[in-house]
Amino acid sequence: MLLKHPPFVTDLYQAGYFKLASGGNIADLYLAESDEQGVARALGDLRADLKQVTGLDAKLKTSLDGLAPESVLVGTIGHSPVIDQLITSGKLDVDGVKGKWEAYVIQVVANPLPNVACALVIAGSDRRGTIYGIYELARQIGVSPWYWWADVKPDQRETLIIQSGCYKQGEPSVKYRGIFLNNEAPSLSTWVERFGGFNHKFYEHVFELILRLRGNFLWPAMWSPKSFFRDDDLNQQLAHEYGIVIGTSHHEPMLRSWGEWGRFGSGEWNYSTNRETLLKFWEDGVKWSKDYENIVTLGMRGDGDEPMMHDGTIEEMVEVMEDIITDQRQILSKRVNSDITQIPQVWALYKEVQDLYEAGLKVPEDVTILLGNDNFGNIRMLPQGEERQHPGGFGMYYHFDYVGGPKSYRWVNSTPTQKIWEQMGITYDYGVDRIWVVNVGDLKAHEIATEFFLEMAYDISRWNRDNLGEFSSQWAEREFGPKYAAQIGKITDGYRKFTGRKKPEDVNPETYSLFNYKEAETVLAHYEEITAQAEEIYENLPAEKRDAFFQLVLYPTRASKNVVKLHIYAGLNNLYAAQGRSIANLYADLAEQVFQEEAADTAYYNNELAGGKWRGVMSNPHIGQTGWRTPEKNMMPPVKRIAVETGSEMGIGIEGSKTAIIVEGVAKEGLPNFSSLTPQRHYFDIFNLKGDPFAITITANEPWLKIYQEAENVHLQTRVWVEIKWEQAPKGEEITGSVTVTGAGKTITIPVTATNLDLTELDLKPMTFIESNGYISIEAEHYSKNVMAANRKWEKIANYGRTLSSMAVFPTKGPALEPENAPYLEYQVYLNTPGDLEVLVYTAPTNNLNRQRGLCYGIAFADQPIQIVDTFPKENDAFYTSQLWSRGVMENVRITSTTHSLEPGLHTLRFYMVDPGVVLQKIVIDAGGVRPSYLGPPESYYVGKGTSFDKDGYLQLLTTFDSAKNLLDQAKALPQRLIETRTVLANEGATLVERQLAQAKLLA
Repeated sequence: MLLKHPPFVTDLYQAGYFKLASGGNIADLYLAESDEQGVARALGDLRADLKQVTGLDAKLKTSLDGLAPESVLVGTIGHSPVIDQLITSGKLDVDGVKGKWEAYVIQVVANPLPNVACALVIAGSDRRGTIYGIYELARQIGVSPWYWWADVKPDQRETLIIQSGCYKQGEPSVKYRGIFLNNEAPSLSTWVERFGGFNHKFYEHVFELILRLRGNFLWPAMWSPKSFFRDDDLNQQLAHEYGIVIGTSHHEPMLRSWGEWGRFGSGEWNYSTNRETLLKFWEDGVKWSKDYENIVTLGMRGDGDEPMMHDGTIEEMVEVMEDIITDQRQILSKRVNSDITQIPQVWALYKEVQDLYEAGLKVPEDVTILLGNDNFGNIRMLPQGEERQHPGGFGMYYHFDYVGGPKSYRWVNSTPTQKIWEQMGITYDYGVDRIWVVNVGDLKAHEIATEFFLEMAYDISRWNRDNLGEFSSQWAEREFGPKYAAQIGKITDGYRKFTGRKKPEDVNPETYSLFNYKEAETVLAHYEEITAQAEEIYENLPAEKRDAFFQLVLYPTRASKNVVKLHIYAGLNNLYAAQGRSIANLYADLAEQVFQEEAADTAYYNNELAGGKWRGVMSNPHIGQTGWRTPEKNMMPPVKRIAVETGSEMGIGIEGSKTAIIVEGVAKEGLPNFSSLTPQRHYFDIFNLKGDPFAITITANEPWLKIYQEAENVHLQTRVWVEIKWEQAPKGEEITGSVTVTGAGKTITIPVTATNLDLTELDLKPMTFIESNGYISIEAEHYSKNVMAANRKWEKIANYGRTLSSMAVFPTKGPALEPENAPYLEYQVYLNTPGDLEVLVYTAPTNNLNRQRGLCYGIAFADQPIQIVDTFPKENDAFYTSQLWSRGVMENVRITSTTHSLEPGLHTLRFYMVDPGVVLQKIVIDAGGVRPSYLGPPESYYVGKGTSFDKDGYLQLLTTFDSAKNLLDQAKALPQRLIETRTVLANEGATLVERQLAQAKLLA
C-alpha cells in the first residue's frame, strides 16, 4: 500500500497497542504552540483524515492539561518540550533521527506523561520530518495522497489500533525532490480559473500534495503573464509555512517568473545589450523572496525557452555565461548572505546550455549542477570520474510532459514505471542526489508516474528489479482496495507500456502494420483486453470509488486505446477504399464513431466528472498532430468513401498483401508460410466490390488444411482462417496445398505453403531458437547463458520495453570494458539459410551518458571477430536536430545492425557489454525474411517454448475487428445519425437504392 513501514494499523487491540479510534472514541492530537507552523497545519490535515475515515472529530490541543489517557503527541525535536523531554528520559528512541535531514520516528510509548497512559508519538528531526511522519499515519489509516487531486475516497473504519513498535525513517535519498508545473494552455490554465488563477488557493492543494508524496520542492507554473511571487503575496508565504522549497525553472533566473519580464522589465532580454536593467530586475526578485526557503536558479537562457545567443562562438557564449553567473552571485552575496556558499543555488544544463558546460564553463563549487534528460525520459549525461566530487552536487531535471520537437506530448502519461526506474536509478548510482525535479505538465493524467518518481527520490532502495511490478498493485490496493488491486496494477502498467512504445500524439494510420505479423490486430486486441477489464471493474466498484477510477484508470486506458483504434480503422478504411472494397464505407463510419467515443470520454472528464470539479483540465488536443506544435483541436484522420454499384463481385485480400485479388485463377501470392514451430493461423478476407450479397463455397485440396469459415454469404466482407493439422501433414521444409473460393461467378485459388520440421532429428538443446520464414526473433531475456565478468552481470528488467522485457548490466556504475573482459549473454540459434545475414539489435533509446564516448556493445557469432557497435554515435547535427535521436525517442527504441556470414546449422551468438547503460530488448536475425513492422517480428520458436495454445482464445484475440459479426455489433452501436447504415447492414435484403440513400444521408 506504498507505506514506508509495514502496516501497523489494525482492528484488533492487544496489550501495549494504542487506541487511535475505538468504541466511538478518538484520541486527542497534541502539538506544542512552540512548534513549526507547517507541522500544525499538517496535524490539521490528519484530523480531517481521521474524520473522513471514522466520522469522529479528534480534538487538537496545544496544552497538556486535560489530555486524554490515550493521545497522539506530535512534535519537532528542539521545538517541542514534550518531545525533548521524552528523548531525555529515554522513552523515545531517536537514534538515527535526531540531527538528520527530514527524518522521523513513530513510536507507541507507555506512560509518556503523568496523565497519559499510552501515546502514539510522532517526532521529526525537522519540520518536514515531522510532517512526513504525520502523513505516514494518514496513509496507514487508508487516506491516499490523491484524496483531493483524484477524488480517492478512503474506506470507512470504526476502529483504528496502532500496533506497539518503533517505526523510523532516516534521511531521504535525494535532498530536494519536487515537480514542475509546465502549464501550457489550455488544460491547467483553463481549470485553474475555478480558483481565480494561480493563486494561493490553488497552490495550497499543490503544496499539500507534494508533502503527502514525500516531496519538498516546486517549480511553480510559468506559462502565464502572472507571477507566483508578485500576484499573490500569500503564494510564497504559504509555501514557506507548508515547508515547500521554491525554485524557478531552467530559464527563470534569480527567483523571477518568466512572465515578470514583460511586466516589470524593459528593453531586450539580452545580457550583452541590457546588462544594468537585467541586474536591477534580478536584484528586485531576490529582495522580494530572500526571507523564504528557496533554491536560486542561476544563468540565463533566451526569452521564451530559447537559446540565449544564436550567433557568436561557443567560447564567447561561455565567457558571457560566466560573467552572468558572477554578477548574479554578487547580488545574492549583497542581498541574502555574504557567505554565498550558504545560499542554495542551481545552474541547469538544459538543452544548449549543456554545450557550454562541455566546452569548459566553470561552475562555482557550491552551485548544484542540474543535469537534464532529453525531454523524452532519456538521461543526456552523467558526471564521470572526479567530476562527481563537485561540492555543490548534481541534480536531474526529468520530463513526463514536453512541448517541442520532434513531437509534443502533453496528454495521458507515456513514461512507464520501468523506464523511470532504469533511467533515474542509473542517475542516482552516478551520484546525482541533490535535486530531482520532474516536469509533470498539467499534473492530471500523470499521477502514477509522479508518485513513483518521488517515491524513488525519497527512498532509492525501496523499488528494485525484483519488486518493481508490485508498485502498481500496491498503488491500486491503496486507491481501490485489495479485490481488484492486482488486475488494476496490470491495467495501468499495460496502458503505460502501450503509450510508452508510441506516444498517442504520434500514432498515425501507418504506425502499426496492417499487413505483417498481424501487428495492428494484436496491438488493438491487447488494448481492448485491458480496456474491457477496466470497464468491468468500473461497473463493479462502489459508486464512491468510480470518479477516482475513471480519472486514474479507465479514462487513460480507454482513451489511449481509442486513439490507436481510430488510426487503425482509418488505415483500414484507406486500404480498403484503394482496393475497392465496399466495406471501406463502414470503416469510415466506425472510425468516426471511435473519434466521437474518445471525444465523449474527454468531454465527460472536462464537464461532468466529480460534479464538474475538473472542468477543462483534460483539454490538450492529442489527435492529428503533424509537427511539434499541437493542433488547436483534435483532428480526425482522413477517411474515404466510395460509390457502391449494384450487383455482386468477389475479391480476396490475403494476409500480408497490399494487393487485392479480383481476377479468377490461381493467385500470384499465397498465404504467409505456416510453420510447425509457430502453429498459428493465417487468414484471407472475402469481400464484395459491389452492393448485393453473394454465396460462397470454400474447399481445401489437402486433408491437413483446416478451414474456419465464418459465413456462407458475403454482404460486405468475411474473414476465413486457415490452420494446419500438423499431425496429418507430411514432414518437410516446403509442403504445399491450396484453398479454393467460389462466389459471385468467380473461382480463386490461394496457394498454401508450410514447413513441418521434425525437431527430434536435430537433437537441439533447450533455449535454441530455430529459423522460420527467413528470420529468428529473440526476446532479450531468453538467453541460453548469462556470463558474469568484472563483478557485473546482465539482469532482467521485467516488462520494460516495447514488447516483453529488457536486459541491462548491473551494477550500473563502472568503467567501459573491452568485450573480451565483459559480461555477456549467449543465444543458441539454428539457421537454415546460408550466406550473409543481418543481426538487428533493439535497445532502449539511451543516450551516451559519458560524453567522451559513444554507447557501445559487442556482438559476435562464435569463432568470428567481435564487432563493436555504437548505438548512439555523435553526428554532425546538433543533438536536438539529430535524426538518429529523433527517431529513437519517437519510436522508443534504437535499432542497430551488423552483417555476418554463416553456414546453415547450430550457432552461438554472444552479446557483450562495452559501455554501461545499454539496455537490450530484442535481437532479430534477418536471413532475408523480415517484413516491415513497428515492433519487429514476434518471437520465434525456441526449444522448450512449447507449442500448445488456446486456439479459440487466439482466434478471438485476433478478430477484435474485421469479423462480420463483430462489425455488425459495432455498426449497431453507431449513433442515431448512422441509423441508415445500421439498418442496411442488419438487412441483407436491402436494395442498392436503399443503400445509396443511406450513404447520401451519411455524407450529408
